[in-house]
Amino acid sequence: MKIHSTKAGLKGEINIPGSKSHTIRAVAIATMAEGTSVLREALDSADTRASLSAARAFGAEVQTSGNNIIITGIGKKCLPEGAFIDVANSGTTLRIFTALASLYNVPVTFDGDSSIRKRLMTNLFNALEALGAKAGSSNQKCPFTITGPIAGSKTIVDGLSSQFVTALLFAAPLAKNDIEIQVVNLHEKPYVQITLNWLDKQGIKYENKGLEWFKVKGGQAYKPFDERIAADFSSATFALVAAAVTGSEIKILGLDFNDQQGDKQVFSYLRQMGMKIDQQADGVVVKGGKLTGIEINMNDTPDALPAMAVAGCFATGTTKLLNVAQARLKECDRISAVARELRKMGANIEELPDGLIVHQSELNGTRVHGYDDHRMVMSLAIAGMAADGVTEIDTAESVSVTYPTFIDDFNALGANIKITEK
Repeated sequence: MKIHSTKAGLKGEINIPGSKSHTIRAVAIATMAEGTSVLREALDSADTRASLSAARAFGAEVQTSGNNIIITGIGKKCLPEGAFIDVANSGTTLRIFTALASLYNVPVTFDGDSSIRKRLMTNLFNALEALGAKAGSSNQKCPFTITGPIAGSKTIVDGLSSQFVTALLFAAPLAKNDIEIQVVNLHEKPYVQITLNWLDKQGIKYENKGLEWFKVKGGQAYKPFDERIAADFSSATFALVAAAVTGSEIKILGLDFNDQQGDKQVFSYLRQMGMKIDQQADGVVVKGGKLTGIEINMNDTPDALPAMAVAGCFATGTTKLLNVAQARLKECDRISAVARELRKMGANIEELPDGLIVHQSELNGTRVHGYDDHRMVMSLAIAGMAADGVTEIDTAESVSVTYPTFIDDFNALGANIKITEK
């Protein structure tokens, strides 16, 4: 699908959909629990549907009603023979359910779309194999087969992607033995904290030393729950940056600033750059204006890199987005992709091994590539809202991965985004 985005001012209120990170973690726990769980105001997206497909493949019963999901978990049941899981584009689903599958002595096969087939699983495979699992893959990527059960007591995991750590933490309580996990090179720490918050709500027993070492008691179980899913700060990033670069004032609804999501830091980034942000009882009012470039350690917020690069184009001086090498390992190499596409629009931008240096630039609409990456597409659409001319973005159907209502929501604010080709 192709879309056109042109210059526009924004006004009004926007409701932010449920968090992908929370939704998929909740699906995983509900799948393994014995009993029925209810996920309220969950994210309805392609990634959510991938996680629900995995839950069904494990043998869970799944029903949906609007934005509510009802899951009856498998408890102590074994997995079906010959289970096959297509995770589509969902890396979070892939990593978490791979670790959960390693609890069983039946082979489980995983595959996904062309983007998922490029994402390395080596770090997770190594950690699970140290515990006794066997991973069968020709290239350490999808498609592969994982067979358990994990029975060892100690493992080491490289945390270049926090998803590897999260996956182990979700599986470890259900293992027969206690498991010690040593974490090296941890990135995206807030995502691990989100995982620990879910374990805490479940009453899971574990020890933690600075997110670098965990000891998780084995033989535990997950319990059914009834929870409202928090709104997604990663999705809120696009509304925030759109208001910043268009000089608009809007009200963003549904966010909980007490939540552990890392991307809530984007509000702090924009405030430091000069944006007016007013947290109120029923939402947060944000107003764009003159922005000034700053230096940002993006390690906790890799998903915000594309949008923050757009913000940097409209800030006086220079904006440095640093320490985010893991952004190269997402749906695409986002560091190279952002630099390449924004340069097409006239941006003065430098690519670093671990980030970007963005100089104030005048952007002009042109044809750009979305890389089948939802965050690239949405960020380029926002760039188009503040650029002269027409910005044409391909692979725009990818917004369904995390924000299916993106186009409608932003057009309701006054954006001019048109679907030009299905």
